[in-house]
Amino acid sequence: MPLEPITAILDIGGKILDKFIPDPAQRDAAKLELYKAQQSGELDEIKIQLSAIISDSQSADPWTSRARPTFLYVVYILLLWSLPMGILTIFKPEAATAFTAGFQAWLKAMPAEILQLFGVVMTGYVLGRSWEKVKGATK
Repeated sequence: MPLEPITAILDIGGKILDKFIPDPAQRDAAKLELYKAQQSGELDEIKIQLSAIISDSQSADPWTSRARPTFLYVVYILLLWSLPMGILTIFKPEAATAFTAGFQAWLKAMPAEILQLFGVVMTGYVLGRSWEKVKGATK
C-alpha cells in the first residue's frame, strides 16, 4: 500500500497541532514526536487500521459500509435521551433517579475492552473520513 495514508495522517496531525498548540516551540516538539512515531513504525498500525476502515466504508454491502455511522447515531440518540430524562426529574424525580441508577449499572457492566474498542473504532473512523476528504474521495 502506498504511503499516502501515512502522509495524510501526518498532514492532518500537523494541522491539528497548528490549531491547538499556540506556542511554536511546543508545536514543533509535538510534530517531531509525530514524525518519530512514523519512523518507529507506530504509524504502520494506524495505516493498517485505516485501510480496513476505508475498505469497509467503500463496501457495496450497506451493513458493512454503514456500521460505524449507525453506531454513532445510536450514541447520539442516547445523548439526546438525556433531555427528556432531565425534564422527567422535574415531575417524577424518583423515576428519573431509578432510571439513571439502572443505566449507570448497565454501563458499568460493560467490559473495559469493549469501551477501548469503541474508542479505537471511532478514532479510526474519524481518521478514515478525514483522509477520504483530504484525498477528495467524498464530498
